[in-house]
Amino acid sequence: MRLGPLLLLWCLCAPAQTIRRLDGSTITAEFAETFARQTLTNANVTGAQLAIVNDGRLVWSMVHGLRQREPGLPMTPETTTWAASITKAVFATYVLQLVERGEFDLDIPIARQLRQPLSDYPEYKETASRLARHPDWPLITSRMALSHTSGLNNLAVLAPDKKISFRFKPGARYGYSGEALNLLQMLIEEQKGRPIDELMHESIFAPLGMTRTGMRFRPEFEANIADRFGDKGQFLAKTRRNARAAGSLTTTAEDLARFAAGLFENQLLRPETRRQLLAPAVSIRTVRQFQSAPQPEGLPAKQLGLAYGLGWGLLTKTKFGPAFFKEGHGDGAQTFLICFERGQSCMILLTNSDNGEQTFRPLLETLFGNTVTPWEWHGYP
Repeated sequence: MRLGPLLLLWCLCAPAQTIRRLDGSTITAEFAETFARQTLTNANVTGAQLAIVNDGRLVWSMVHGLRQREPGLPMTPETTTWAASITKAVFATYVLQLVERGEFDLDIPIARQLRQPLSDYPEYKETASRLARHPDWPLITSRMALSHTSGLNNLAVLAPDKKISFRFKPGARYGYSGEALNLLQMLIEEQKGRPIDELMHESIFAPLGMTRTGMRFRPEFEANIADRFGDKGQFLAKTRRNARAAGSLTTTAEDLARFAAGLFENQLLRPETRRQLLAPAVSIRTVRQFQSAPQPEGLPAKQLGLAYGLGWGLLTKTKFGPAFFKEGHGDGAQTFLICFERGQSCMILLTNSDNGEQTFRPLLETLFGNTVTPWEWHGYP
């Protein structure tokens, strides 16, 4: 992969004085910062990082608030911040690199590739004891895991019995599952004989200059990492996560802008592989993303062509052209990334506050001109 030219281009491009919104109109960087800071302050967001990409390059970024309280330490552009489920999309990009190199097959069932029965692995002895005996377990492929069609529940820790279980037959429909991604991670680590953090650092983070990004906590992050806070500003947790494909990534908004640029410039994947990554694997017509009861068809989802590719959510029929996105939601970490192919434009929002999601709609609409995201489906106000 040709990564040198990208790094040079990135370093030479100074932030622009204007931001181009999706409809072609522009706003000044000064207006963007003033509006963003007021919006974040009004919502009592502890800390945030924002970035906008136009034409495949960073044109604006800002930080707001605190990364730590007692003592109060400011959020900085280098503060590594928990990205939560944005991890899934970055991990999927790495998996497609393996596919592109002929090192991995998305359509061979995961169970067939593991070296031993699932429940024999120490980390799955308890949580997957029932899953390993289920007749549908041998049907789950890596493609199903990446497109959230595996049928598995989201996370065992959220289940009443703390077990991984089926919600529907593999391949039948969309149903968000972090457990399926973690199973895929285990398979890849077993095949490669190395931890996922090392593999992704070598293939994505280091080549793109993402120096403040990792799949696990690293000692060099200690001095500048964002703690996480609740809706009243109360401390919730330090960010010290083990590598999990479902959601362990810590990063910065500017590093994610580098990642987006790498995708647009075909520095991470060849064009045909990127098309495979972002091709609709399953259509979505529900009103809400997370809801256990059966749902009626949602008109916005149908009109926007809401779908899932491999690790990425997709809007296939917007007035601004096709888009790919990923949101993140964790305790004290609310995040969002969306990119539009037309104009190679993205907006990235990372917050270390449970109030972060309150700001996503006004920030995305006013600064980026994004009026097409299905807010209700995401559960955003």
